[in-house]
Amino acid sequence: MTGTGRQAEQLEPLPKLAEELLRIHRETYGKGAHETRAYLLGNSVVCFLEDLELLPNEEFMLEREMADAVVEIRQRYQEAIGGSFIAAVERATGRRVTSFLSRMSVDPHFVVEIFRLAPAAGPFD
Repeated sequence: MTGTGRQAEQLEPLPKLAEELLRIHRETYGKGAHETRAYLLGNSVVCFLEDLELLPNEEFMLEREMADAVVEIRQRYQEAIGGSFIAAVERATGRRVTSFLSRMSVDPHFVVEIFRLAPAAGPFD
């Protein structure tokens, strides 16, 4: 990272975690996404759910220019179900999640999930 004295952090793909988060998303929303990617970067995990599949009621609301309502409902639901996503990340990384953020875009349809992790234990911890 620039200016911190740290070596550049490597982006590590986490394909099994991406599949697990997509599975949870499909089970809880009833729909999924056409592509999912998850990455570990230092003390963060970032997951992208691309080409998000919307529910019929969400499509209906978007057709009537009610995108804010779709985003709001998804945001609130994601906060409610967040524990399942956090547990999956903790299992996959072996680290505790300290915070979680989920954001949706309606044009184009995608979701980004960001998980902040507790620092990894060092060799002398």
